[in-house]
Amino acid sequence: MPSDSGIERIYQQVVRRNPGEAEFHQAVKEVIETLGPVLAKHPAYAEHKIIERICEPERQIIFRVPWQDDRGEVQINRGFRVQFNSVLGPYKGGLRFHPSVYLGIVKFLGFEQIFKNALTGMPIGGAKGGSDFDPKGRSDGEVMRFCQSLMTELHRHLGEYTDVPAGDIGVGAREIGYLFGQYKRMTNRYESAVLTGKSPHWGGSLVRREATGYGTVYFVDEMLKARGESIEGKTCIVSGSGNVAIYAIEKLQQLGGRVIACSDSNGVILHERGIDLALVKRLKEVERRRIADYAHEHRDAKYLAGSRIWDIPCDIALPCATQNELDEASARTLVGNGCRTIAEGANMPTTPGGVRVFQEARIAFGPGKAANAGGVATSALEMQQNASRDTWSFEHTEQRLQTIMQGIHRNCHEAAAEFGSPGNYVLGANIAGFRRVAEAMLAMGVI
Repeated sequence: MPSDSGIERIYQQVVRRNPGEAEFHQAVKEVIETLGPVLAKHPAYAEHKIIERICEPERQIIFRVPWQDDRGEVQINRGFRVQFNSVLGPYKGGLRFHPSVYLGIVKFLGFEQIFKNALTGMPIGGAKGGSDFDPKGRSDGEVMRFCQSLMTELHRHLGEYTDVPAGDIGVGAREIGYLFGQYKRMTNRYESAVLTGKSPHWGGSLVRREATGYGTVYFVDEMLKARGESIEGKTCIVSGSGNVAIYAIEKLQQLGGRVIACSDSNGVILHERGIDLALVKRLKEVERRRIADYAHEHRDAKYLAGSRIWDIPCDIALPCATQNELDEASARTLVGNGCRTIAEGANMPTTPGGVRVFQEARIAFGPGKAANAGGVATSALEMQQNASRDTWSFEHTEQRLQTIMQGIHRNCHEAAAEFGSPGNYVLGANIAGFRRVAEAMLAMGVI
């Protein structure tokens, strides 16, 4: 098996082969540096170069996306789809529309998706995609024309048994509708299982919108139960005010938590008597306004310009905004202020230094590939409903989601204990996800 120096050699090879892709390098390092114990127990993984093969995508697709804005001016964006690993099932992972999107971001997200999807126990592989297109400030017509152009190229790489995208940042039910409409137009097939995150009116799961946020809180609930505690009465903060954050707040409140702060890219709302979730939903989901406007309607709430949410004392903190939003200094502040439970609702929102701080403090820390797997798990449930031409109630689907999150927690918890690090959910999630993928890769030979 590779020694520590062997794992470092693999990592350096990834860096050389993928120059300038810092987020991808970070994601790979975070996973493979925890795999020493599992390689010692399963030397066949090293012999068959499972790590090296997992770190190389099966396919990377980059293409231009030309479209016309409302003034008739031609715009050109870049589209991406990285089909990382299909050993467990068809590629599965969201599409992100944001100016920050480039190949390194898509590869980091796709790499994480391999293990996240494996942890769900569902038959889905890992992929990710998107574009540097920014839907903010664009009309419905402009978004439609962009989505149609992107799907005109992307459709040839998709299929319910090949690759099934979903939404991510900047891609909601509106964008999924435009994408599916163009897919149907190009293929002459009503293949509803080819995209998830659809409107419930035409094949979408009733819990898909809530799933990532709800699932993150279910994972928190399981971490606390393992320590003989509960969410009831805990003071909570949630970064972000998008889809994941909103429904994490909703579930925390349902389970008795007191959420006192949320944020957007401009600043933070602190409301000591508890966040008014109905107002946040109206501002962000209906009116598409900034979180600062919350303070105009609640005079006892404070608006803090800038990103200072981690300075607020709390028991539970959920980073639900974007990658690397929680650094080492902020982690030390959280721990110093008494925070004992962290779960990542976003993808890789905590820097490696921040993760080290949480692990050294021995607090309950749920990494994104485990804690926010509820979204993709419910996407897989949506695929099941579409394949069987069935519809499920909200209650039935949410119960399935809760059961899946409980199973993810159990597998991570048991793997960490098996490999000598009880309570280390980072190691447990990496090993549990990696072993499932590795066993399937061994079974299928060198492909």
